[in-house]
Amino acid sequence: MIISVASGKGGTGKTTVSTNMALALGEKLTFLDCDVEEPNGHLFLKPKIEQVERVSIAVPLVDEAKCTFCKKCSDICRFNAIVVVGSSVLVFKDLCHSCGGCMVVCPENAISETGRELGTIEYGHRDAIRFVQGRLRIGEAMSPPMIKKVREATIPGELTIIDAPPGTSCPVIAAMKGTDFVLMVTEPTPFGLHDLKLAVEAVKLLGIPAGLVINRCDIGDRKVYEYAEKQNIPILLEIPFDRKMAEAYSWGQCIVEVMPEWKDKFKGIYRDIELHLEGLKETV
Repeated sequence: MIISVASGKGGTGKTTVSTNMALALGEKLTFLDCDVEEPNGHLFLKPKIEQVERVSIAVPLVDEAKCTFCKKCSDICRFNAIVVVGSSVLVFKDLCHSCGGCMVVCPENAISETGRELGTIEYGHRDAIRFVQGRLRIGEAMSPPMIKKVREATIPGELTIIDAPPGTSCPVIAAMKGTDFVLMVTEPTPFGLHDLKLAVEAVKLLGIPAGLVINRCDIGDRKVYEYAEKQNIPILLEIPFDRKMAEAYSWGQCIVEVMPEWKDKFKGIYRDIELHLEGLKETV
């Protein structure tokens, strides 16, 4: 099973939920930190990193000695990553999506591929937890290819927990797509509700079953609860606004380590997800 932990905005407690659930289960599983722009799952799981892999994507390399400047390459590029100006060709590597279309349409075979580094992927372990995280190069904007590379570390048939990026844009879709369940984390505030609605619409488009964790449940109002009921989204856990939890977070500690009574509650999320998915199968 692949569970993606997501949120409509940052700061709701997405990493708190994903790391605590991984530790509480205490079984063989894979934890993928797909929040590649600012991964922080390692601050709480504290894995031993055993391997670092550099990740690159293909970008066009133009041989102007062969080029006739016909502009077919620039015409096909929807991202304006390659432009013909007079008798020269400009390649904007940061805009390239590595589709290879420019190579295909070039009548002179003047375009080949070269690499552009995106960042690194780190592999490690914390006891039975296999840990993988992507780390995007500073200044790099193309995070979906990096996320897809992290997703390749999924082991078929093994439980995988994905810490997705915040928001509802392309990186989030890359992290959630093809998962079995999306666990959304929100807070009962106007901002939390607004961004939760956006996240729910994205999950609906992907057709993935979803559940909800409400963090800092004892602040704000009841509108998030009313929305969840209206959308038929099960609330799988409520986490209070607790000073001891906040102190643990500030020291890079997981809730289940400093408050063992919460271990069964985070385990219960996984059991509820299993029951929810089984119920959906029976209705099909």
